[in-house]
Amino acid sequence: METMQELIPLVKEMMAQKSSRKLVKLYLVGGVLALFGVVLGLMETVCSPFTATSRLRDEDAGVATLRATRESQALQAQALQEKDKQLDALLCSRALANRQHAS
Repeated sequence: METMQELIPLVKEMMAQKSSRKLVKLYLVGGVLALFGVVLGLMETVCSPFTATSRLRDEDAGVATLRATRESQALQAQALQEKDKQLDALLCSRALANRQHAS
């Protein structure tokens, strides 16, 4: 409110000095842009709690999918290791069987 009380005398003084119309228009455009900035700031302040909760939900969902992906990769790696162990055991038994017959 203080700025409005300061703005009105400034405009009256500018009009009394018969400033150029371009300068008055420039001040008017600046004031309108400042007003839009204030309105947008208020809207952001009012809406920020809602967007913060949606961001938290999105982050939680992202973390959950990341955990699920890691678990599935771990299970795949474990299955691959078991398969490799079975293959090694099979090859080892074949090698022993071949050696017995070869001697």
